[in-house]
Amino acid sequence: MLLSFAAVLTLAIYWIPPVHDRLSWRVDFALAYMRNLVDPVESLPSPIPHTQTTPVPSVEYTSTPSLTPTTSLEPSAAASPTPTLSPTPRPPAASLPSPEWEKQDINNCGPAALAMYLRFYGWEGDQTTITEVIKPFREDRNVNVEELAYYVHTQAGWLNLQYRVGGDLELLKKFIAAGIPVMIEESFYFEEPFWPNDDLWAAHYNLITAYDDERQVFTAQDSFYGSDRNVAYMRLDEYWQAFNRVYILIYLPQQEPIVQAILGDNWDPDANRQYALEASQAETESDPDNPYTWFNLGSNLTYFERYFEATSAFDKARELGLPQRFLRYQFSPFIAYFHSGLMDDLVTLVDYALKITPNSEEAWLWHGWAMYRKGDSNQASVDFHRALEENPLYLDAQYAIDFIQSNP
Repeated sequence: MLLSFAAVLTLAIYWIPPVHDRLSWRVDFALAYMRNLVDPVESLPSPIPHTQTTPVPSVEYTSTPSLTPTTSLEPSAAASPTPTLSPTPRPPAASLPSPEWEKQDINNCGPAALAMYLRFYGWEGDQTTITEVIKPFREDRNVNVEELAYYVHTQAGWLNLQYRVGGDLELLKKFIAAGIPVMIEESFYFEEPFWPNDDLWAAHYNLITAYDDERQVFTAQDSFYGSDRNVAYMRLDEYWQAFNRVYILIYLPQQEPIVQAILGDNWDPDANRQYALEASQAETESDPDNPYTWFNLGSNLTYFERYFEATSAFDKARELGLPQRFLRYQFSPFIAYFHSGLMDDLVTLVDYALKITPNSEEAWLWHGWAMYRKGDSNQASVDFHRALEENPLYLDAQYAIDFIQSNP
């Protein structure tokens, strides 16, 4: 009886918000470690030999949370920095004011980096302000670029936002010289393993606010390591490559002509993807043993709905070896294998993704679509509802549920 009371009391204390916030990640860590002691994590599965098949009928889907826009949060006038309105000629060094630094919560680098970015323009919220809108559960391990963009468009509409892929170091420097910080997604390595044989790789958002050609370094506002961190040019590019060199630009409306001028042809999203496609193709030729070059090629081909070619590129990336957590953050292979009719490959990948990240709403969604194509509508419905349970804001899951109810 006494033991039962102690257990109930312990559980009640654990769910007190401050206690839960402090301990939940440790519990999650322990559970992940024990789970993978029993069923060890291996490398990402090799591709299944296949030949091209007839494309399956397409299924429309969206990629933004289902939320109702609310009133924009205006900045204090005194806090808004005055941008440098001329991007040329680019000086050999430039530095922008460092926004107040914020330490990220667990699995929260995206909202934390975005909070610092918005703070540069006088916004007064923090990462919690952002997660309340786009990340309903603290345990959610991934926030997509599209979700971050959605937050800015609906909650900070007094600012403009664009994101593109295929960036380069010179482009980062031009924006910083023009008074606009740049947010990127890049590789990150944990300091301790979460399971036996953990390769330690993960994703991370970083805010770049300065550069120095003489020292060959950028300055980053890193929500994990600290403010004003020096990052070598080549190291940044190496880590950035894993995410197709995606970059996010947030700026004042009057700065849009400067953004357009710096982007040039890349202002048009399709032209930008074509540029990124050609760049990734060139990198597969110059660095053919690098799995990220092939993965980026596959992602860019998927954008243009060249699914068979994309699956060939993804196959090559898988043969060369991708990090264990890669499918926690990148989902273009799910789309390409689905539309190529390669359901066995799709199931293999989403099963692996769910082993690494059991609460991945994206993996549950695509497992459901694979089940639907295999003729198991009941399991598909279960998977779609599980995806929505993991993220109640996930429009793709709600669409899938509505679709399957109309097409059982």
